[in-house]
Amino acid sequence: MAASINRQVVLTARPDGNPRESDFEMREGAMPAPGAGQLLVRTIWLSLDPYMRLRIGDNEQYFPAVPLGDVVIGGAISQVVASRHSDFAEGDYIEAYSGWQDYAVVDGGAARKVDATLGPLSTALGVLGMPGLTAYLGLIDVGKPEPGDTVVVSAASGAVGAIVGQVAKIAGCRAVGIAGSERKNAYLTDELGFDAAINYKTDDIAAALDRACPNGINIYFENVGGAVSEAVYPRLAPRARVVVCGGVSQYNLKGPQTTVSNLQNILFTEAKVGGFNIFSYEARYEDGRQRLARWLAEGRLKYKEDVVHGLENATAAFLRFFDGEVFGKLMVKVAQ
Repeated sequence: MAASINRQVVLTARPDGNPRESDFEMREGAMPAPGAGQLLVRTIWLSLDPYMRLRIGDNEQYFPAVPLGDVVIGGAISQVVASRHSDFAEGDYIEAYSGWQDYAVVDGGAARKVDATLGPLSTALGVLGMPGLTAYLGLIDVGKPEPGDTVVVSAASGAVGAIVGQVAKIAGCRAVGIAGSERKNAYLTDELGFDAAINYKTDDIAAALDRACPNGINIYFENVGGAVSEAVYPRLAPRARVVVCGGVSQYNLKGPQTTVSNLQNILFTEAKVGGFNIFSYEARYEDGRQRLARWLAEGRLKYKEDVVHGLENATAAFLRFFDGEVFGKLMVKVAQ
């Protein structure tokens, strides 16, 4: 066996506002052993995602919170070291929510074998994984795009937002992205083919939306909440669709979350506002993954990865979500 010690990042305190490195701790434990129907796996790639802020807090509406002292939850691509499940063999690559650790024991029923022919292993956590599926299924199943629609997406340079805009273009829509730097916005328009991009840090968001969306917004893909949403809602077109996927600007608030105040506009435009949780769409995963993989192979989808090396750097990397410094799909390369 490659090692006898298993490093783990555990949650030691509930964040009070913005998470801090002191809320986490690296510990060393004994190598776990798989039981019947289980796998011992070695983490290769660890996914970092904004939703994890909800899992380490005390709001259990989304999913049960990570208990204090437990390994921080997270999706990972791992290699099977030892198998006691008939569907998996040593050397297989699997995806599972095995957490921030070098090694893990995973129930075979909770693991998905990764098809390495669809793309590099890392794409199973990005464009062909949860972010890509979130973008595709949220836009297609909830947003229901039609050719000619104007689609606005916030956090547009992130792992989800960048795919939303590209899928919107494939569906024959106009794509308008909102991001936090000129570098990110140039990437959206010059490399990904967005029709327009808005810098929420330096632009007058409302005026920029008026210029980019002269006929109103048919679909808004919500990832951030707050001031961006307040500018979007008054500009919804008749019978617009809003896909509420995330609200990263609100996750660290100590008091009540700010709320959209434009309820009259939702009434007058007859807009449909729908919450979207990717984990409720498991029956659609394979269809979405195959479609995304086809577009990727055809060169119709591009992706950007923000790679950090070493499990010991996972915490510092995760904190970057809350200052807008993530550019692309954030992940940790834990092992070769």
